[in-house]
Amino acid sequence: MPNHRSSLTARGLLLDMDGTLVDSDAVVERVWSDWAVSKGLDPADVLRTAHGRQGHQTMAELFPGRPAEVNHEENRALLARETRELDGIVPVGGAVEFMTAVRQVPHALVTSADTGLATARMAAAGVRMPDVRVTAEQVSVSKPDPEGFLKGAAELGLAPEECVAFEDSRPGITAALAAGMRVVGVGARAAAYGPTVHVGDLTRVAVERLPDGAVRLHFAN
Repeated sequence: MPNHRSSLTARGLLLDMDGTLVDSDAVVERVWSDWAVSKGLDPADVLRTAHGRQGHQTMAELFPGRPAEVNHEENRALLARETRELDGIVPVGGAVEFMTAVRQVPHALVTSADTGLATARMAAAGVRMPDVRVTAEQVSVSKPDPEGFLKGAAELGLAPEECVAFEDSRPGITAALAAGMRVVGVGARAAAYGPTVHVGDLTRVAVERLPDGAVRLHFAN
């Protein structure tokens, strides 16, 4: 279970997108359920695996013996559909205000989406896109590997322990913890995955800039 801390201090923030800043569940469930049915799989089982990681890695887990090129080809088709289908994309509660509050704080987006999908979803939700971002094209392996978070910290010029990550999924929280970061778990499903702190949404987080340039995050119950 997450610790009940009232605040965390950091020099940089690393932010997941889906489920953390943008609520894309409606689209993800629609697209991946259709794919699951086409493969004779239970959509509920597929969705439990799909959240928080790149699609081709979800496919590799579900079909261990299938050639990687087949997974990548099918993933490209799903990404194209997800990038087109923006109906139901909305901001997570408090995300717009949170992104305004951290504008002057070093921060980066760390997402399993590619650049096209990330850009489309952030725009559809009306959430500001960070200038620094680590997307699917920039990593060799997806979450739960810590590569993306380590790269995000490096892009900000910070050590991992100086950063706090915001995540919602098991792969994402596992990746950030493995990178040596404290983690704010966002949303109902995040509580079960061992984040440092858990909040229902971003309305429960207040941002305080400190004189030395660090940021203190305050969490409401």
